Amino acid sequence: MSEIRKPKTDTIVAPASGAGRAAIAVIRISGPATREMLDAFCGGVPEPRHASLRDIGPPRMSKLDRGLVLWFPGPASFTGEDMAELHVHGSRAVTRAVMEAVLSLGGTRLAEPGEFARRAFENGKLDLTEVEGLADLIRAETEAQARQALAQAEGSLRTLYEGWRRELLQAQALVEAGLDFADEGDVVADVSLKADAIVAGLLVGISRHLADRSGERLRDGLRVVIAGPPNAGKSSLLNALAKRDVVIVSEEAGTTRDIIEVHLDLGGLPVILTDTAGIREAQGKVEEEGIRRALARAEQADLVLWLVDATAPQWEASPGLSPRKSGQSSAMRAQITVLNKIDLARVSGGPDRIEVSAKTGAGLYALITLLADRARELLSFGAGSPAITRTRHRAELEAGRGALERFGDRSLSPELKAEELRIAAHHLGRLTGRIDVEEVLGAIFAEFCIGK
Repeated sequence: MSEIRKPKTDTIVAPASGAGRAAIAVIRISGPATREMLDAFCGGVPEPRHASLRDIGPPRMSKLDRGLVLWFPGPASFTGEDMAELHVHGSRAVTRAVMEAVLSLGGTRLAEPGEFARRAFENGKLDLTEVEGLADLIRAETEAQARQALAQAEGSLRTLYEGWRRELLQAQALVEAGLDFADEGDVVADVSLKADAIVAGLLVGISRHLADRSGERLRDGLRVVIAGPPNAGKSSLLNALAKRDVVIVSEEAGTTRDIIEVHLDLGGLPVILTDTAGIREAQGKVEEEGIRRALARAEQADLVLWLVDATAPQWEASPGLSPRKSGQSSAMRAQITVLNKIDLARVSGGPDRIEVSAKTGAGLYALITLLADRARELLSFGAGSPAITRTRHRAELEAGRGALERFGDRSLSPELKAEELRIAAHHLGRLTGRIDVEEVLGAIFAEFCIGK
């Protein structure tokens, strides 16, 4: 995003509704010239926060439209500045004419992407986690994503992180008091015990928070990989679950060489379903690369559907995938064994697998229901506690936890302990934007549309 010029001194204008023909278009204005614009183009300033039907257009010229005008005097507005919204008819001609008229007023300019939200942040109306929640809410594709984003936009993470930061500052004050009364041993011992107890509690809370990846899974989508031997019907199953032909299906084994992804909404939960190459001894370099990618994607998956062909000899011997390699050698990834092509073979049911026919649709409802149940489990759906949603949050929290762990080193002097608490508080402050985070602001606000 290009640098936003002269915040709070110029007035910004942008359509807040989508581009193209519509019944209504919303034009948003924020800044010191807003009142002047209402006087000039709307016949005066209406009552605050009440919709008023007005003729809209420059003085001594024919009106451009007749629509609703809303006035939000600062600081009681989204941006904290004087704001207005013009609700006009949504044709391109009307929207363009009204925009051009407003921009002809001195001191006004077209807003940058996310500039309204940035002004809200700079004026203390939103913290950084709330801004990120607002961006996620605008982009949410499923009900669960929207619910999580709305909670974050309304301050769920801010409340948690600010609470931790207050506790840190309390511990910091205790350690500083110990330094001030270094000659009084009983005082030093008392404040040291209290500070240690606060830090121990913070370490437990932050570690639990870091261990929960449900927020990131929910924001980005649960990663479900279809894996298995060649010609088990992986591509057919992907098409059946997606309810469209995403992948070309062939009876020839080993035709899928690359990774194919589709995004699904399973009962309001976001799922990224991935088709992969059949896993076997490779017949050439291209297939070998496809198998390598399949195994790598399965390694990163939240859930694997291990697909087996019911018509294949000794299909019961199909081993599934081995335990995870990276850092979790003893833990199995979540895995469901799916027996496909039951329309072509007689099979007996089993408690440890699910039987389907990607061709006829038999068993697909049961598979989708099971997938949705597993997704709820993995996403901790309905747990209620706020969860990490971004890599930025995780990085700052891990850095803060590292400082708190170093604080527990008994060989550290009180001065160094105080410094570790300051470092931890700094990282928590960066989460909400209390500490300078200029280098990340551009990336965050660039996620917004022009009128937000």
